[in-house]
Order: sequence, then C-alpha cells, then structure tokens
Amino acid sequence: MLIRSAPDLRDCDVTDRGLYLRRREFIYGAGALAAAGTLGLSAAEAAPLKVAKKTNLAGDEKPTSLKNITSYNNFYEFGTGKEDPAANAGSFKTRPWTVVVDGECMKPMRFSIDDLTKRYPLEERIYRMRCVEAWSMVIPWVGFPLASLLNDVQPTAKAKFVTFETLNDPKQMPGQRDRTLDWPYREGLRIDEATNPLTLLAVGMYGETMPNQNGAPIRLVTPWKYGFKSAKSIVHIRLQERQPATSWNLANAHEYGFYSNVNPEVDHPRWSQASERRIGEFFRRKTLPFNGYADQVASLYRGMDLQKNF
Repeated sequence: MLIRSAPDLRDCDVTDRGLYLRRREFIYGAGALAAAGTLGLSAAEAAPLKVAKKTNLAGDEKPTSLKNITSYNNFYEFGTGKEDPAANAGSFKTRPWTVVVDGECMKPMRFSIDDLTKRYPLEERIYRMRCVEAWSMVIPWVGFPLASLLNDVQPTAKAKFVTFETLNDPKQMPGQRDRTLDWPYREGLRIDEATNPLTLLAVGMYGETMPNQNGAPIRLVTPWKYGFKSAKSIVHIRLQERQPATSWNLANAHEYGFYSNVNPEVDHPRWSQASERRIGEFFRRKTLPFNGYADQVASLYRGMDLQKNF
C-alpha cells in the first residue's frame, strides 16, 4: 500500500453553538416527546456535556448535519436499514448502564456511565468517518481517549488485544431477534491501536449526550478504520493475549478483515473503495489512505502487507 501524508489540517469552527441550540429548542419545543422519539433519544436523556478541550482533525471539511448523522447510519441491533436505528431506538434505555473492564489487567474495574464521564475530562474531536459501504461523514464526537481507561486498569504483559462487546438485549434491540449476526456484537483492536491517541470512547456528539441510534451511551471511535470497527453501546471491554473473533469477520471473513483500515487501494469484493459519497454532498470524493490519518497511524503497520491484512 502506498502511504501518503494526510492533507494539511487547519482549524475551523463546528456549527455555531447558538444556532445548534436554537435548532434543538425548536425540535423539543414544538412537540418534545414526538420529536425525541424521531431522533431516537428521550428528551430527559438529551443533555449538554461539559467539554474541556476541542480539537479539529478534519481540516476545513464541514461537519455533517445532526439530522443526517442521526437519520442515516448502520446499527444492526435496531435493524438493517439506514433509517431503522432512528425509527427503533427511541425507547432504548441507557440509564443505568455499566461497563466492565477486565481480562489481562492488574486492576479490573466496573464503571457506571456517569462514573466514566466524571472520571475522564471530555474532549470534542471532529473526525472524518468512512463506512465500508463507501459513504462518509464528518462528526464532532465528544468523549475521552481509550488509553486513559486502559492505563487505569494497568494491562499486563500478556495484553496484546482489546475486545469490545455490546449489549445483548433483544427486547430493546429488535434487530437482535434476527440472526443477521452472532449476537452480541464484538469488535477488537491490537493494544497499540487501542492506545493510539486517536482512539476515542465517545459519549456524545455535537456537544450533547450520544443519540440512541448512534451508539448510546458509549461507543468506540477509530477514525482511520471503517465504521463497523467502532462498536456501539459497549458493556464489556476485555484485554486478552490472542486476537479476538469479531462479528463481521465471523460472518464473512472474505469481505471484512480484522484490521479494516481505510485503504482506497484494496477494494471490497463487491465495490471500489477508491472514492466515497460524503453524505450531504452531490459529488463523490477520493478516499484517503487511513481516512486521512496516515501521519498518526501508518507507523502501527510498518512492514505489514496491508492487502493481505485488510
């Protein structure tokens, strides 16, 4: 794979906070419960988050609208259609919520979601997001580095990989009533990928708590990998010695590799990955190696065959 440097990145503002809040006031003021159901949130759960730091890592690319982010996405636990998560996640309960971190570590821990958001300073990170289906967005996530959490549980020398397991609750998640995948959803990273500064545990977007249909209350974000690697609604993080089995790799290893780094030179068996459709734009754009984050992550794969290890 030819590794090209990411384009020069420069700061730009996200949608003005005042405009954004006025939009939310309109939504919740003109029929709060109905609108909240449409967005997949309960009005009681949607709340501003205290952000200590803001970083733009998408250059001058305009953030995708909240409407598009919350109405067009994959979350198979709520259905296989792009609109299914927003339609089916409105009553999903994200409080109380517990995340267990264990396995090959000295100090396994159990956290409530509120413990996590108080324990670690929250950051806003504007990242590109590239789906394996060749569409993309730019999303202002709010969260904290996964490395902060892993450092606290003190991984042992045997901790080579990190596994993420999401909630398994067919009563709340109608997509799990079908055997589309082997539930619960599982994903994994190498330990050096998990502790890379770009890797985020996100608890919100656009300055507020995470919408249900986008992975509430906490999800993984790995912006240089295809979107399905970023597990949603996480309940269990486990450090382990061996490479974990992951949901899409188990379902179809020929199409979905363990690494799934964004690579325009390695096509999906059924479509090209050389370009992408940015949601909200008319024309397609070229896909960047590692989704534009080569400077930060290419060294993780030095010496690897990134076509074989796709």
